Amino acid sequence: MLFVGDDWAEDHHDVEVCDETGRRLAKARLPEGMTGMSRLHELLAEHLGEDTIDADTGTLAEGEVIVGIETDRGPWVAALIAAGYQVFAINPLSAARYRERHSTSGAKSDPGDAHVLAEIVRLDRAHHRPIAGDSTEVEGLKLVARSHQSLIWERTRHLQRLRQALREYFPAALEALAAAKLELADPDALELLERAGDPDRATRLSRSKIAAILKRARRREVEAKTEAIQAALRAPALRQPAPIEAAYATIAASQVQLVVGLNAQIPALEEVVAQGFGRHPDAEIYLSQPGLGTVLGARVLAEFGDDPHRYQDHKARRNYAGTSPITRASGRRIVVLARYARNRRLGDAVHQWAFCALSASPGARAYYDQLRARGTSHHAALRQLGNRLVGILHGCLKTRTPYDETTAWAHRHAAAA
Repeated sequence: MLFVGDDWAEDHHDVEVCDETGRRLAKARLPEGMTGMSRLHELLAEHLGEDTIDADTGTLAEGEVIVGIETDRGPWVAALIAAGYQVFAINPLSAARYRERHSTSGAKSDPGDAHVLAEIVRLDRAHHRPIAGDSTEVEGLKLVARSHQSLIWERTRHLQRLRQALREYFPAALEALAAAKLELADPDALELLERAGDPDRATRLSRSKIAAILKRARRREVEAKTEAIQAALRAPALRQPAPIEAAYATIAASQVQLVVGLNAQIPALEEVVAQGFGRHPDAEIYLSQPGLGTVLGARVLAEFGDDPHRYQDHKARRNYAGTSPITRASGRRIVVLARYARNRRLGDAVHQWAFCALSASPGARAYYDQLRARGTSHHAALRQLGNRLVGILHGCLKTRTPYDETTAWAHRHAAAA
């Protein structure tokens, strides 16, 4: 059995190979790409015996080469898995803490990090997760689902910057949108800001142009809203000096264009997410869960993955989701805390799932109300509800059955009775 530590950089990999006793067999700096991967295979082949090759399949026997690397994606990692190596994605924070076991001086080098990674998979691999054997379909779904969510987050950031800029030099624009009950991200609101990006242009904006913008967005009560918008834009207001106002107008215009572009791309990517999710065999089970729709279900599926052997039980799935609490005990002091070291995207999706389940599941609503009656805060109650829902999902996936309201909450009804 060989153990490989792989400290990767953008254009090269520092690797160290050792045996079961920790004796170093080889070390090298390999270039990224086919050349480096071929050299790694040759390096390992020099120390592998003929008995390590499966006679039936002609491939490397499972568990003969174990690799530790601080990433779980990319063509290099895919090539390692394809070669039959068992790959462990080591959290960089874990590697840093392990480095301190060997040296407290703070010294660090790429070959030294490769040695640390080799030692981790040699001695402590039982405490780390091998890279999950998720299907390529769910890996692709994860990529588009994460990109879709990132674009939404990015749009929120640009909207906040746009709102702040308007507050600084043109608060009447925000008042006009509020008077017409328009959100800043709405297409007609953005078009209004494009045509009236500063107070001078806003006062010259005619009723007919405002009404045309609202009609294109199919708004109701166009006349009343047009009147409210024009009145707010033409109301007397404090002004910034002309150069500052012009600078803010330029900033606001750039933010508007960015939001318009994101508004166009987000629905297009959402359609790709829906298509990928709909083709997955687990989609029916996920959609049967209360509170999960196509987009949210796709996010949860993508982050959990579809490897049936990844989670030993419902506790492991809950720990990965970050919904289960952690306990800190020292002497007589015991504190139960929320788990903040987690997959942020999955935790966000589960939190939204729990909130949506309140209106879709009577059992979920009753459980949430019970927690609130005990004095639990809103977010803590949602976190506990999400913990329950993740456990229910695990049971459904394990038995390959869709969600059933009576079965899911039967123990709660029995306890209440």
